[in-house]
Amino acid sequence: MNCLTTALPGVLLLEPKVFGDDRGFFFESFNQRVWQQVTGLKVAFVQHNHSRSARNVLRGLHYQIRRPQGKLVRVIAGEVFDVAVDIRRSSPTFGQWFGTLLSAENKRQVWIPAGFAHGFCVTSDHAEFLYLTTDYWAPEHERCIAWNDPSIAIDWPLAGEPLLSAKDMTGTPLEQADLFD
Repeated sequence: MNCLTTALPGVLLLEPKVFGDDRGFFFESFNQRVWQQVTGLKVAFVQHNHSRSARNVLRGLHYQIRRPQGKLVRVIAGEVFDVAVDIRRSSPTFGQWFGTLLSAENKRQVWIPAGFAHGFCVTSDHAEFLYLTTDYWAPEHERCIAWNDPSIAIDWPLAGEPLLSAKDMTGTPLEQADLFD
């Protein structure tokens, strides 16, 4: 596995070693020993989530203010534009974002540590999105920052208006959100 740093310290882009031939392919999507060797991180994943979404669905920007979650995310069908936003007030990259295309084809993964909001938009006809989390979903601590907050200015690759959940339609501006220190 190849581990690449990003402009946001702590957010990592991971490229697996894929073994392919005329029959198909094989790769380890997660191996604890390799994970620790390439990232230097010792984390325990406690929940595995799977979502399916149509083109232009935008989910996010989500996080948990208490019981924060680190997330290891990837796409197994289709393509998404995946985004992490630094929401740690004391960070030199506070309010900055990193975005990348994740797809079934490129098999890349992104590690988003606690202290970051996360979101994605679907750029293919549909996408299936998997993510491992380091803590359980705690709805009472879940928060949502507005996907279109101009102070963050994410350049979402949308084809028209996004399809949003009720929660995502009412996201809080960054300046009014519950944030990490």
